[in-house]
Amino acid sequence: MKTYLLLLSIACQSCVALGQDWNKSPYETKSLANDAIKNVYVKTSGGSITVSGAPREAARVEIYVHGNNNSDLTREEIKKRLEADYQLEVSVSNNEVHAFAKRKHEGGFNWDWRRQLSISFKIYVPKAVNTHLETSGGSIHLDNLSGNENFSTSGGSLHLNALAGIIKGETSGGSIEVSNSADDINLETSGGSIKAMDCHGKIRLETSGGSLHLQDLKGEIHAETSGGSIHADNIEGELITGTSGGSVDLTRMACSLQAETSGGSMNVDMARIGKYVKLDVSGGHVTLRLPAKQGLDLNLSANRISKPDLSGFSGEWEKDHVRGKLNGGGIPVNVDASGHLDISFN
Repeated sequence: MKTYLLLLSIACQSCVALGQDWNKSPYETKSLANDAIKNVYVKTSGGSITVSGAPREAARVEIYVHGNNNSDLTREEIKKRLEADYQLEVSVSNNEVHAFAKRKHEGGFNWDWRRQLSISFKIYVPKAVNTHLETSGGSIHLDNLSGNENFSTSGGSLHLNALAGIIKGETSGGSIEVSNSADDINLETSGGSIKAMDCHGKIRLETSGGSLHLQDLKGEIHAETSGGSIHADNIEGELITGTSGGSVDLTRMACSLQAETSGGSMNVDMARIGKYVKLDVSGGHVTLRLPAKQGLDLNLSANRISKPDLSGFSGEWEKDHVRGKLNGGGIPVNVDASGHLDISFN
């Protein structure tokens, strides 16, 4: 077993952006070159965390330390503060990296906030690793990993790229960006927006206070927001999405679709329908474009429904409801809207 004991700083309220940390030299670097790393455990109460499966980089742990408000300190001053106020343990054993950082006396009334430090970790490891990461005040960056990734932050954003496996992450106060990732993705934020691009598999995205931006996704997708708008483009498979307080804009849909909003309008462009379409709009108008050549069972209700020139339809088409079949029927299309429904067929 290799154990490296250091003294380190993290203050609960120290939230320094990761990009600022990485533009400066690490305070200390620990080599992992002779260890076959399979698991990475990191816990810090105020800094940022990056784990990268970089094949051309030497395996190592880099530690970045900065003063309050990202102020620069001499190495001598950093060392004094670490020894007096902080605890850090970095160890390697049984194919695992453990990095732990916290203030020695959390919650002390005599704590001088001007002495607090921001400590961040950047870890280079083989691609096939599992991560277990936790920080209360910084962002988390993960890239080029395949395994089980479990991570959380109370005050920062999540930046994820080129991940595969089981991916579970959450933040209480930041945004989420995920791209080029696959398999089983489960991400949640209480206070920011979510952007997902070029991903496939089982995808669950949830935010309580931000918008959703979905681009080029494929698979079983559940995406919900309680307080923002939804924009999605080029989705295949199944999309279940909804918002309590914003508009919904869905373009180039080639999927089964369930969408709802309680507080805005909805625009839906279906290039191809999967097994069903179900739309529920309580607070605005709906614009819906459907493929003209698919067999559809239409069940539409709205305050007022437009009537396009259409061949191949049989059934009842009234100003506030439509019940009938297009091209002999087949895929169910259900719309319940409180406002105007503008429908067209392409």
